[in-house]
Amino acid sequence: MQSPTQSLATFAANLKFADLPDTVVRRCEDLFLDTFGSIFAGSQTAPSLAIAHFAQMMGPTSGASEDLVRQVTTSPYFASMCNAAATHIVEQDDVHNGSVFHPAAVVFPPALAVAQSIGASGKDLITACVAGYEVGIRVGEFLGRSHYKIFHTTATAGTFASAAAVGHLLKLTPEQMRHAFGSAGTTAAGLWEFLRDAADSKPLHTAHASCSGMQAAYLAQQGFTGAQHIFEGPQGIGAAMSTDTDLSRLTDGLVKRWALTETSFKFHAACRHTHPAADALAQVMHVHQLKADDIATVTAKVHQAAIDVLGPAANPQTVHQSKFSMGRVLGLIAIKNTADLVNFDQGLHDPEIIAFAQRVTMQFDEEVEQAYPARWLGRVAVTTNDGRLFEGHVDEPKGDPGNTLSRTEIEAKVRRLAAYGLKNMSQAKIDQGISTLIQNVWSLHRLETLPAFRF
Repeated sequence: MQSPTQSLATFAANLKFADLPDTVVRRCEDLFLDTFGSIFAGSQTAPSLAIAHFAQMMGPTSGASEDLVRQVTTSPYFASMCNAAATHIVEQDDVHNGSVFHPAAVVFPPALAVAQSIGASGKDLITACVAGYEVGIRVGEFLGRSHYKIFHTTATAGTFASAAAVGHLLKLTPEQMRHAFGSAGTTAAGLWEFLRDAADSKPLHTAHASCSGMQAAYLAQQGFTGAQHIFEGPQGIGAAMSTDTDLSRLTDGLVKRWALTETSFKFHAACRHTHPAADALAQVMHVHQLKADDIATVTAKVHQAAIDVLGPAANPQTVHQSKFSMGRVLGLIAIKNTADLVNFDQGLHDPEIIAFAQRVTMQFDEEVEQAYPARWLGRVAVTTNDGRLFEGHVDEPKGDPGNTLSRTEIEAKVRRLAAYGLKNMSQAKIDQGISTLIQNVWSLHRLETLPAFRF
């Protein structure tokens, strides 16, 4: 009987495009296009530009892989680094609920960079990305909730996701993929402490995971060996980083359950833990025709992980930190009717939003806790200044698989994010670039060679 590590490595190495249902192929294309929006939106932020400057100092001045931050070509390693960092900065990239993991930021950048460098086809890229999603999500589920309390799962599980995607493109054997996983696991890292200081670490997490996974795959191709039981071993990642691992999750339904299709799009430009309450508050205000000035208090009923992640950002000092503040997010929903990128930028020091945030509290709720992480329930209790009490209930926040974005909505989101981030370009150039991008992504499974994606 194969070990869990070996079984997962065999799956990642042997997956074929023919194995993928049409629904998986289409959803992979949906997620791919959605990711470009996040890259463009985050490309000109200070953390993204700092990482891009590092890449410029260290990397080659040309290559086969596109760095969409600098709109240049470079090596796969530095293209992946820059694109992965930009993807995760504005909090609009996807999330898988059950694993509490953001796959896109650590799968598409390394896979695209390597696919461009080796001349892979659209089918090759899609298959590799599906392998990365399926591996990363299952590793996140395996690591469990205790892991997420301290470690940023996207940074840790993301290293394996990157290794799987790149390793598949490099045509690693199952044994080589197993070695790649061993090397990926020993370099996996990413701690939540940065939230307390409003530090820039979050995009570094995805940049590091993408590059470390790529490094692990390329080293395995050269015969470099890694731990053979990196998940289940007595000194492996499970033993080191979790107290509630579940080995069965690593191989759950391989080639039967497509976890990629369970992934949610982000509608609001904030930490996903705020989205259920945001939708529930919007529901209450719409149904009962309330305005922000009518509201005395809002109690967001949440799971424990939301308290753990959002609690340190109660008094945000930066725009990014405000995206982890339940009060600030609900303030934007109540006052601006949307928690989008522009409103976050403009609302950091807005006294009306700050005042509303002070009327918001989080409360642990057993129903919400029991449903999490498979389902992220939105529950709020709203009291009005005249003493009325209203409760909001949302079982599937906007963007979840059962309340997903259509292709038209994804296109609109990408156009909106590109306009936000690419202010150094003319609107005409952005419009033309996005139109071409959309056409290429929707036909990705038919492309024998990959087109250029930079504008």
